Amino acid sequence: MPENVSSTAPPPWFARPAARSWTCAPAPTEVREFHASLPGHDPTPLTELPPLAAELTVGRVFVKDESCRLGLPAFKALGASWAVHRALAARAADGDLATPVTLVSATDGNHGRAVARTARLLGHRARVFVPRGVHPEAVAAIAAEGADVSQVMGAYGEAVRRAAEAAATPDALLVQDTAWPGYERIPGWIVEGYSTLCAEIDEQLAAAGAGTPDLIIIPVGVGSLAHAVVTHYRSRPAGPPAALLSVEPTAAPCLIESLLRGAPVSVTTGETIMAGLNCGTPSSIAWPHLRDGLDAAIAIPDAASARAAGDLARLGVSSGPCGAAPLAGLRAALTGDGADERRAALGLGPASTVVLLSTEGSAANPATTTADS
Repeated sequence: MPENVSSTAPPPWFARPAARSWTCAPAPTEVREFHASLPGHDPTPLTELPPLAAELTVGRVFVKDESCRLGLPAFKALGASWAVHRALAARAADGDLATPVTLVSATDGNHGRAVARTARLLGHRARVFVPRGVHPEAVAAIAAEGADVSQVMGAYGEAVRRAAEAAATPDALLVQDTAWPGYERIPGWIVEGYSTLCAEIDEQLAAAGAGTPDLIIIPVGVGSLAHAVVTHYRSRPAGPPAALLSVEPTAAPCLIESLLRGAPVSVTTGETIMAGLNCGTPSSIAWPHLRDGLDAAIAIPDAASARAAGDLARLGVSSGPCGAAPLAGLRAALTGDGADERRAALGLGPASTVVLLSTEGSAANPATTTADS
């Protein structure tokens, strides 16, 4: 799909009417307790933005602001910390007490930084592979955590391949947030780690008198965060189900292409300012949940994300291009040709409560502009 899509043309769109009737098992309850035990952990803000509700003709709009999570500028520390905790415990249970371990990962930015931070805090080493197109300040931020950074000339998929090769030694542990056949346990733990974010949203909405969300909008790269959100909201035992909308760059629409074809596919990605969403293949463990549990998917151009980031900044929310993608996606869904049909597919009315997941801090600091969602 070309990046220069006409602003008057309908956006790339997929809808599945049966999604809200699909159910799955919940994430483990002990994840939230683990995160609460970490030094410096506090819930991130859920900020209400009435001007956006008025603009989009819905009841209330909230933004989950992940610009500072455990001292890092994105939500990624939730998944990395829980997965490393589980993986090291599993190694110990298997009798492998070798220390220190080298944690290995590929990243477009914040996942690698979270893995490097976790390694440093636990007294382990980290090696992180970074694909082309990642801002030098983001690379420097990973190195500043003490990681050995290897820059790859290829795209994200090539960095993942290189990381997997480097981790094929007894003293290394691959901590990757995308899964493929034969490598699914640790990515599954990363997904579990993100459940804390969803539990916080529920509590914060209740405290704001907003009840349960009617729509949640999630930026998608390989789909791990969306996997966590689907798991949380499709495992609720009671209450009206939330509609779930994924948002991708038009330059890297691997999920929407997979949904349209009914099977996971890889796409050739282009350049995009939404670097952390610039992924060509959905995670193998995320795919079944996204196929069955997402109500809709949409793709947006860079200009829409940039505008949304600026608008959020003016409203007091620090959000980079990936974090601003949900606002851009909501605008694309609710305006222009076919907007009435898209609004109906999402079940939105003038009293609906909408939550945008802003997964990263402001683009004003390039070190915070990637999310690997």
